[in-house]
Amino acid sequence: MSDTTRLLDQEFTAEVCHRLLPDWKDLDIQITQLSGGITNKLFRIQSEKGDYTVRIYGDKTDLFINRDYEAHTIQEMARVGVASNMIKYMPELGVTIVEFIGDSIVLTNDDFLNASLYSKIVAPVRKIHSSGVQLKQIFNPLVEVMKMSAILKRLNVDYEEFDISGTIERLVKLSSIINIPQSEYTPCHNDLLADNFILINDDARDRYDEPMYIIDWEYAGMAPKYYDIADMFQEILGPREAEKGIVGEYCNGDNFDRTLFLIDLFKPFPDIYWFLWSLIQLNISKIEFDYYNYGKTKYENAIENLKFMKEEYGVAV
Repeated sequence: MSDTTRLLDQEFTAEVCHRLLPDWKDLDIQITQLSGGITNKLFRIQSEKGDYTVRIYGDKTDLFINRDYEAHTIQEMARVGVASNMIKYMPELGVTIVEFIGDSIVLTNDDFLNASLYSKIVAPVRKIHSSGVQLKQIFNPLVEVMKMSAILKRLNVDYEEFDISGTIERLVKLSSIINIPQSEYTPCHNDLLADNFILINDDARDRYDEPMYIIDWEYAGMAPKYYDIADMFQEILGPREAEKGIVGEYCNGDNFDRTLFLIDLFKPFPDIYWFLWSLIQLNISKIEFDYYNYGKTKYENAIENLKFMKEEYGVAV
């Protein structure tokens, strides 16, 4: 881990690229730091030999991310056709390198309000869920929330303004109501924020197999597919009309009401998961980001969704 820390802290230069990719030595290299990473540092590197994204793992991310599982997921999802190809996996240096997806735009939350994009947004998500791939990670939403809570406790920090234990107890009750067995888990991304959707430009479609790709597979695993979409909605926070439009596209006329119901019931889980994640990052991360208020918003959203479930469906926990 000492090598990881040094690479994370040092300036990312051509010499660092040579260390990671010795066959790039003596080539002209263009380096661009990418925005959006709040766990890791991301760089785009270009030379005559390739165009890649370098992910340098954030400090102590091994507390909640299994990089071997992540690497396996990237390789499997690239074969499915929803992820970019793995170039190099170097856990001893805290680095993963994948092909950069150029000729594209990164989606924003506003794009999820555009009904003309629903089919392109939903297609890779449905493809992941129906792929039949067996990922190595089992992502039980309640178990993962409890793992995050345990990590936070080990950091010996206290946030009395949040009823963490009481809220987790409510999720325990909610999980028993949802009651989806592990046998029904499917491959899931589990971090479907807008920044992780890459839309290929129309004028470049002939150079890519698919119109939309998904990146950043750190939290992927076998999980309830309804959780995956609930997580996406809690990142986007779009109007109800947009949520129903996306679910309608996903269902394609089959089991719409039940699917929407289960998605709604899962919404508090990703919010509490990322709330706890944020408080952990607040105490361990070297990346400048307002983790506290990011987490506070997630907590408040979870409480609002627990209230919504009672009013909408009569589900009270």
